[in-house]
Amino acid sequence: MEGAIVDALLDVTKKKIEAFCEERLNSGTNAYEIIDDITRGLREIGEGYRERYFDAELMVSGWNAKKALAILKPLLQEKGEGAGAEYKSGKVVIGTVKGDVHDIGKEIVAIMLSSEGFEVIDLGTDVDKEKYADAVEETGADILALSALLTTTREYMAEVIEYFRRNGLEVKILVGGGAVSSSYANEIGADAYGKDAVEAVRKAKALLR
Repeated sequence: MEGAIVDALLDVTKKKIEAFCEERLNSGTNAYEIIDDITRGLREIGEGYRERYFDAELMVSGWNAKKALAILKPLLQEKGEGAGAEYKSGKVVIGTVKGDVHDIGKEIVAIMLSSEGFEVIDLGTDVDKEKYADAVEETGADILALSALLTTTREYMAEVIEYFRRNGLEVKILVGGGAVSSSYANEIGADAYGKDAVEAVRKAKALLR
């Protein structure tokens, strides 16, 4: 399966990713499982960056991942619809860190946080520490969620956290993404780590208790 998804993610015509999603949906696979497949494919491409894959491949895989998310997003929303309608859990600023343009994982987390009642401010990709800080200060966010798929960019998370601590910016910091682990999150001083979207929502709720 991983070979098939990597092949689809690297297809410049964007046709194979559509076929991949449709085939999996028609076989009864739910949208979250397909997202897991895509995430594994993106991780494989990310791990091969600068050895087997280069900037062009990263760009193409990003386009195809977004295409897949456009197909799957309505199904993700359906599953979570109304889950958080009775309350507001808090406010989250979210973005993929500087140097990383992958956003499918971040967008899934944003969708699920919204469905659970969080107000989500999505800064997109390639976000620097100053932009994160400005957004947190302007919105009064409770949580800052940082995402990184590439191991070459995850180190920027540490820079963001150090910047916030040094400047006395009070906000809980949640990290995740294909390049991040629980041990790395502890190492850089994050308040919480989400290994996937479901756990990210659970950890976000726990941070506000």
